[in-house]
Amino acid sequence: MAMKDFGDLKSFRDRLKEEERLRAIEKAERERRERIERENAATFRGAVKDVVQMPESDRYVWRPAQEAERLAARAPARPRTAAEETAAVLRESMLSDGFDVDGLLAEEPSLSWSAPGVGPDVVKRLRKRYWPVEDELDLHGLNRDLARRQVDAYLRKSSKRGVRCVRIIHGVGYGSAGGEPVLRGMLHSWLVQTAEVVAFVAAGRTDGGHGALVVLLRPALED
Repeated sequence: MAMKDFGDLKSFRDRLKEEERLRAIEKAERERRERIERENAATFRGAVKDVVQMPESDRYVWRPAQEAERLAARAPARPRTAAEETAAVLRESMLSDGFDVDGLLAEEPSLSWSAPGVGPDVVKRLRKRYWPVEDELDLHGLNRDLARRQVDAYLRKSSKRGVRCVRIIHGVGYGSAGGEPVLRGMLHSWLVQTAEVVAFVAAGRTDGGHGALVVLLRPALED
């Protein structure tokens, strides 16, 4: 810096002294704050040195973030569309054609069956028409897939309506290849897989004979 005269030199020296004085004040203030922080920390440690942790409590403590997560997890899912509902029902209720019924039916496999835990008196009463037939489903003319869907939907609907006893007509097979009742064996398999079914027996002559089954359904649950 060019100095024109001694006046400029004196002014420059004064500025340097002022800057040095300000730096000294700033340093002293910083050291004072650090000293106070150390003293406060030491005071706090001394105050809590005898404090012991309390045992865990099972008391519920409300925490906004966790409560929001819990409510979000419990929030109902988006309502299904009609198409989604239909697809879900089909997935959950699809009955197998190949379910092994051997050993599940009573002494006469083609005549009766009862769910596990159901006493033999239920089958006897069903044979004697203790429960009157309230409705029926006729499977004549239906192929296997359509008959399966019809049976599943019909049993679910009947149970929800509170119907206890129904007749399902499967035919005697006169019109099928070999004259065998194709749907009869499949119907047995479908029925034993259906939660709504308590028992079934071959229908008597007045109810369709061996071309039909009389099916007892579980009582509808109260809402």
